[in-house]
Amino acid sequence: MSERRVKAEIMDETAIDRVLSRIAHEIVERNKGTHTLVLVGIQTGGVHLAGRLAEKIRKHEGAAVPLGEMDVTLYRDDFGRRAISSKLRPTILPESIEEHDVVLVDDVLFTGRTIRAALDHLIDYGRPRSIQLAVLIDRGHRDLPIRADYVGKNVPTALKERVDVQLREEGGGDRVVILEEEGTS
Repeated sequence: MSERRVKAEIMDETAIDRVLSRIAHEIVERNKGTHTLVLVGIQTGGVHLAGRLAEKIRKHEGAAVPLGEMDVTLYRDDFGRRAISSKLRPTILPESIEEHDVVLVDDVLFTGRTIRAALDHLIDYGRPRSIQLAVLIDRGHRDLPIRADYVGKNVPTALKERVDVQLREEGGGDRVVILEEEGTS
């Protein structure tokens, strides 16, 4: 496997915080409040971002939004072709998602396959009123007809590039970088 180098930093801590504040406000506005909301983060970055969104909504609206997390590994359509981490994480959802407006949260939207897996997994738990999608980065290159309802930043990328979201909850600082293979320009 080839090494990757940082091509560009596209978001720093301030930019990430700013777009999460905007997304939190958009979610509340679109759903006319918080009374039917449930936020569900997709492992791993989406879980951290969902937690931050829930905290921003709590501070601004004075209401706690139920929070869940899911690991979609076993629902992926490339399950047999990918190296699977031995650390499968549990899916933890609020008591019920029936008749709730569920906002799936992920760090990067790329081909749409992770989101398709998340939709399949979520439906196994019930029938929400609606399912919406919030992502920090939309990098394009969709394989499936999936779009985000809330986008922090659209970042056109080449297929060989990788968008790396680094979050403080994982032991570093907050930033988003584009990585490219060594030897490409």
